[in-house]
Amino acid sequence: MLEGLHRAGSGEDLISEGDPVDSVRVVLSGWLCRYKTLEDGRRQIVNFIFPGESCDAHAFLLSVMDHSIATMTPVVYSEIKRARFENLMASDRSLAEAFWCETLVSAAIQREWATNLGRRVALERVAHLFCETFERLRPVGMVDGNSCVMPVTQMDLADATGLSVVHLNRTLQELRASGLIILRERTLTIPDLDALKDAALYSPSYLQPYRAAEATR
Repeated sequence: MLEGLHRAGSGEDLISEGDPVDSVRVVLSGWLCRYKTLEDGRRQIVNFIFPGESCDAHAFLLSVMDHSIATMTPVVYSEIKRARFENLMASDRSLAEAFWCETLVSAAIQREWATNLGRRVALERVAHLFCETFERLRPVGMVDGNSCVMPVTQMDLADATGLSVVHLNRTLQELRASGLIILRERTLTIPDLDALKDAALYSPSYLQPYRAAEATR
């Protein structure tokens, strides 16, 4: 199904807002983000993209992209051209349902991120992002015990939570001082996941497909 491997370094745009879309990209390794940029250069990250996920399934139904997708680490991905993708969707119902399920859960994640930015305070926002990342990485085998990789910068975390870097740094210090997280050498350790979920007002119900995938691993 996949049509050739491609590689990109950290900090590269795979596709920019306004670009035409003629293929679906499937991430094999590395982290990416979806983002929007204001005219004055301020950036809002609106979602992370992890291995096993697609960058833009069904986006080719639109004339151009309405947001940009950038790498946060070196990545390996594959592309499926539009004609090939449409044939696969028409011939394999299970595959089509899997991609539509991913689209639906991506929309659920967007709703949760909107709630994060609109209603949660800084500590809740950051704690919620860590809980979600941990839950999304588990089904793809990227969690080791109570630890997972966290290879992103504080600027990335600030742009994902709508905080200044200074405020983000203070919030991380507060989470550390409370014993809720250990963040060291690009690794996030969560000593008590339930306690972090309580601090974040986190409910995992919107990630049901990820939890189902984990149960079948």
